Amino acid sequence: MSGLAGWVDFERDLVPEAPTVRTMADTLSHRGPDGSGDWIEGHAALAHRRLALLDPEHGQQPAVGTADGGRPLAVAVLDGAVTNAAELRRELVGRGHRFTGHGDAEVAVRAFLEWGADFPARLEGLFALAVWDVRRQELLLVRDRLGVKPLCYVLTGSGVLFGSEPKALLAHPAVRPVVDADGLRELFAHSRKPGTGVFRGMREVLPGHAMTVRRAGTGQRRYWSLPARRHEDTAEATVATVRRLLAEAVASHLRADVPVGAMLSGGIDSSALTALAARTVSETGGGTLRSFSVNFAGYAENFEPHPTMRATPDAPYAALASKHIGSDHTEILLDTAALSDPRAHAAALRSQDAPSPLGDMDVSLLLFFEALRGAGVTAVLSGETADEVFNGYFWSYDPRHSNSTTFPWVSFERGHDAAAGGLGCSLVDRNLRRELAFMEYADQHYRDALAEVPQVAGEGPAERRAREITYLALTRWAPTHLDRADRMSMAHGVQLRPPFCDRALVEYVYNVPAELKRVNGQEKSLLRAAVADLLPKQVLERPKSAYPTVQEAAYGEFVRRRFTELAKDGTTAVAPLLDTKATSAALDTAGAPSGAFAWVERASMEMVLQLDTWLTEYGVELRL
Repeated sequence: MSGLAGWVDFERDLVPEAPTVRTMADTLSHRGPDGSGDWIEGHAALAHRRLALLDPEHGQQPAVGTADGGRPLAVAVLDGAVTNAAELRRELVGRGHRFTGHGDAEVAVRAFLEWGADFPARLEGLFALAVWDVRRQELLLVRDRLGVKPLCYVLTGSGVLFGSEPKALLAHPAVRPVVDADGLRELFAHSRKPGTGVFRGMREVLPGHAMTVRRAGTGQRRYWSLPARRHEDTAEATVATVRRLLAEAVASHLRADVPVGAMLSGGIDSSALTALAARTVSETGGGTLRSFSVNFAGYAENFEPHPTMRATPDAPYAALASKHIGSDHTEILLDTAALSDPRAHAAALRSQDAPSPLGDMDVSLLLFFEALRGAGVTAVLSGETADEVFNGYFWSYDPRHSNSTTFPWVSFERGHDAAAGGLGCSLVDRNLRRELAFMEYADQHYRDALAEVPQVAGEGPAERRAREITYLALTRWAPTHLDRADRMSMAHGVQLRPPFCDRALVEYVYNVPAELKRVNGQEKSLLRAAVADLLPKQVLERPKSAYPTVQEAAYGEFVRRRFTELAKDGTTAVAPLLDTKATSAALDTAGAPSGAFAWVERASMEMVLQLDTWLTEYGVELRL
């Protein structure tokens, strides 16, 4: 529900450093536009920016857990939503705890006081939080199981700096925007290595982990991992269980003191969530659910299908699903002028603190959430991670990619000439790519990740491989999209809530055999069966279509024009990183990318433009 920042230093009193900590938190004002607060005493300083989704009167943070006499015992700041907070509060009240409000942070600090370092395992939902134990003078940093909410940190010689986003840490005078060889590799790998960051010395708390910072040192402890077990349920029981777990996840993610909307593309994931949410809202007297979709001017009329990623445009299916479900639907229509605004591209970069090759997809998502905020929506359900859980991506079952010797999505990207060296890499100096071994970095990460996959006795090779693909998708592919979705939504003070990341649902479906997830060659047939009574046949049977990307030549011309201006100016910050031969070839190519494959063909130009803005605006120091 916000942004958090803090500083622990065991060698100094941080009270005089209050302005620095508040400056760190102020860089996150977009995440929490509804208020701010801090707690600074001795060696610890915790600051918070608030997005008021719960308890507007008493939910301010930091939350302080006190003894009966009012003496502080522990202090917490939290970003996200603890979806079982009401149940935990009842249990804690039964154990003698007293509450002043019903905010999640107060539940978290009281849970810490009751169960100590074991309390994270009792929390459900999406969260990143910091707890300062006043008694022991220790800090605990905790991140949710799949990493829906971000939390990064920098270890200092005498403590730690932490924040929701890198920009909060970069606001501290001791942190420099230095990027070394590993940081550049991570930037281009397209397979996020858990815990790593792009800026030197900056890392992330691992999903499903709690990190303790003491005077004597630091340590991380895993409190959750994907459990591997044999699936014993029948097909019918499996469908029923998925329906129950998904309905429960949706209901818990609707908990708020403000109306929660739904993203509705007309695909099976968002349509299932919207249908279940509409039922819950209606049954609890909440009125009519509001749903939202994004579309581009002229997109449906001139749509060109992609053979594996985008079979149909969203707009007709979103309208059909909304009418059937009964939601109050709004289509957010974006034109080429909005998508081609350089200021929007710079804003997309700042939201992620790093360049991206996705260009129009980043900008359209950012503008979508800006429109949601303008419509008064500050929390929204999203279908993020459904494809990872239910094996919806074509590369998860296409043997050309699922049986490759690297991540299946990387294998797919390398199959395109424009992305053979990695998506967005083709214009980067070839010698630099060879020296830093971009491709080898990704492939080694794949082998390391593969070694983590838990095994189930008696599984055959095909079952084993299907489990590996699902594990890789959940732990290496999903984090990229979850982080992007969080940053884009929170850039405009909108909290994205993904019910498909619910622990119980993920644990159950992870262990369902692949043949039950994809019956008769239909991707996500298990999910379709679980919600078959809720949706019209056309939506229920619609093949997967990925998030839309601009196909018209006018946008490609905008990208090409900006790239040409940049490439011909040898004084730009990015110039030393460009490959002369590849750049010349790109400049000599006639016409602008358009059609179904345009996003891949534009990716390298988009990445170069973003790189230049990033190097300049962030003052990045490359030390390769």
